[in-house]
Amino acid sequence: MMIAANVKTAQITAMKAGEKDRVAATRAILAAIKQKEIDTRVGAGNGDDKLAADVLTKMAKQRRESIGMYEQGDRQELADQERSELAVIEEFMPQMMPAAEAQAEVRKLVEALGAEGPQDMGKVMAALKERFAGQIDMSSASAMVKQELTAKG
Repeated sequence: MMIAANVKTAQITAMKAGEKDRVAATRAILAAIKQKEIDTRVGAGNGDDKLAADVLTKMAKQRRESIGMYEQGDRQELADQERSELAVIEEFMPQMMPAAEAQAEVRKLVEALGAEGPQDMGKVMAALKERFAGQIDMSSASAMVKQELTAKG
């Protein structure tokens, strides 16, 4: 559980340095991971990096959406706060796979699962999420899977 441990270490460092915003962001991350562990009945501290990566991905998406809404509503101070939290969240997210590599992994997975057409989209996406959580942007992966399955079907 490297991600949660890294966040905890960063939280302690931020506390010692008196970085209140960073402490708040790391607390939010740890709380969200803990909540996800409880929801999935993984147990305290027994989660894994896939779970943490999933939580971070969702948190980042929420922050991006909030930034857009705050900017539309001319609430720059709130948008800046969300940007600050997003920067901390992204710091702990796994490195995203380059598009060409992601496309190759999608192709391999489609072949390995024996996916034949668009009706197998859910099966391929579930396997992608399980294997590459936080490493592949799922919205672009969805388009890649659709392209692969359309070519087959």
